[in-house]
Amino acid sequence: MAKIGFIGLGIMGAHMARNLIKGGHTLIVNGAYPVPDDLRTQTTVAENSTAVAKAADIVISMVPDTPDVANVLFADDGVANGLTKGKLVIDMSSISPLETQAFAKKINALGCDYLDAPVSGGEVGAREATLTIMVGGPQKSFDIAKPLFDLMGKNISLIGDNGAGQTCKVANQIIVALNIEAVAEALLFAARSGADPERVRRALMGGFASSRILEVHGERMTKRTFDPGFRIELHQKDLNLALDGARKLGIALPHTASAQQLFSVCAANGGKAWDHSAMVRALEIMANFEVAQAPGKEAKAA
Repeated sequence: MAKIGFIGLGIMGAHMARNLIKGGHTLIVNGAYPVPDDLRTQTTVAENSTAVAKAADIVISMVPDTPDVANVLFADDGVANGLTKGKLVIDMSSISPLETQAFAKKINALGCDYLDAPVSGGEVGAREATLTIMVGGPQKSFDIAKPLFDLMGKNISLIGDNGAGQTCKVANQIIVALNIEAVAEALLFAARSGADPERVRRALMGGFASSRILEVHGERMTKRTFDPGFRIELHQKDLNLALDGARKLGIALPHTASAQQLFSVCAANGGKAWDHSAMVRALEIMANFEVAQAPGKEAKAA
């Protein structure tokens, strides 16, 4: 079994690490970051990312944003300073495709391979090991990493060279955001028209409008359960990558831009840490009506 360095034990990373341990692997984690109590007793806690890389055969990072990955990899106490030729670095964060390509070149120059392998599926997917994993990098490295990915996910695809995994993830986040917006608008329309939005949601699950977003996030909207999940501020980061990329490519993504504006309304009203299904609250603010509001009652601001 491999010695795996795992850096980034947050909402999703902690579950992913637990699943690797269940698969029989030895984990080394960075004690400079928060380590959940149960993982502290099941792993080797290293002083910093350099020490993690020295002790591990494969290093996995799962942190929030592009600057965080740059710091994990290339700070004075970062992964790069602990690598020796032949090791493999896997970044499972969701970050800039262009920066990913630059990171890969730096790691390659040290005689090591690099995979970008962002994930989709949220906390539930991380906990239940059903994540979708989108990978960019060389086939030989993918083949080495595949047994590890199998312990964390179900739908695992090598998309292309370094950066392709991140490009696929950005595309995923566009689709997810627009589906959340569609579900939110539909349930708000139904509720304001006097129909029970939860009954509407269940009825739509049997038709062509059925989707995972309608199933999971539609229920969050009707039951008002907006604890993350996947935070709005992280989805905003992903849509910024999409919109920035679109500008560089000279293409328009008008509905991605509108979804980002709705997330911004939520953030401006104290909701940057809400689950991204809470996009519905931006529409509710504009309508002065909540999806779960009983018909006939006075309008209530979200």
